Amino acid sequence: MTDTRSGNPTRPTPAGDARRARRRSPGDAIRRRSVTRRVPPVIWLLLAVPVVIELAWVFWPAFNSFQLSFTRWHGVGAAEPVGLKNYQTLAGDPIFLTALANNVYWIVGFGGLSVIVGFALALALNKPRPGVGIYRSAIYLPMVFSLAVTGLFWRVMYQPDGPVNAMLAAIGIDTAEHQWLADPNTALGAILVAAIWRQTGYIMVLYLAGLKGCDPSLEEAAEVDGAGWWQRLRYIVIPQLRNVNTVIFAVTVIDSLRTFDIVWAMTRGGPYNSTQLLSTYMYQVGFTQVNLGYGSAIAVVIFLLAIGFIITYLARATREEN
Repeated sequence: MTDTRSGNPTRPTPAGDARRARRRSPGDAIRRRSVTRRVPPVIWLLLAVPVVIELAWVFWPAFNSFQLSFTRWHGVGAAEPVGLKNYQTLAGDPIFLTALANNVYWIVGFGGLSVIVGFALALALNKPRPGVGIYRSAIYLPMVFSLAVTGLFWRVMYQPDGPVNAMLAAIGIDTAEHQWLADPNTALGAILVAAIWRQTGYIMVLYLAGLKGCDPSLEEAAEVDGAGWWQRLRYIVIPQLRNVNTVIFAVTVIDSLRTFDIVWAMTRGGPYNSTQLLSTYMYQVGFTQVNLGYGSAIAVVIFLLAIGFIITYLARATREEN
């Protein structure tokens, strides 16, 4: 713009910018509304269907669980409100505290070991070579079986006269036909081995997909500059897998907290509640003892733990990116 009296250019003022913004805003709003009108109604219908299904089958039952956790209800008649009594009982329940400690141990062991082993296998099987597809398929094969079938399979493996004791005896380790699942000191660890055996292939496939998306030129340039294998892995490959790590962390934490089938198939939480997890104890209280209010309180604890772990990790990852 120029001054009409002097012919010199004038600098826009904040007030002028505000007036121009106000002049533009009605047109922008009209354009946005026109874009919205151009969306066919069938698109809104297709979007509404999954939203309604999600609300009916996920959010509404979850909301009911929160409500039931503040009541005493045995499945018949009206629920009796008890306030925070269920949560106060949880704080002094020794079986719940054992299940909570076992869940922490499970998250660390199941999550940590399956990720480490899966990542190592992905690195070993990432390069194309003869027979690599067979190895990948063989390692991923356990994921085809359900957790219940996996539990029954490993239950046979851990029999006193089963393959595990026979294999250990063959390499010189005399276990005296140890009953792995009947010993409170070894039962949870034995189940953990079976769960890792199944989960490793899934983690490997996720990391293989992530490694395919890494830029090989960066690693080649670092190798030319004299960077060793560990330096290339730490400073070039792993940073490019940040998004994959986020997905794997979320999946692993959720799988750890909802693990039920394999434990129930192998020990049903025994012996002496030594392998109870929050999920198995919730099922036992809610559906065996039919104490649905108390079981719902355990379900709320599982939900809060999962949300807490995931939000904490995502917040930390976001800070690192910024």
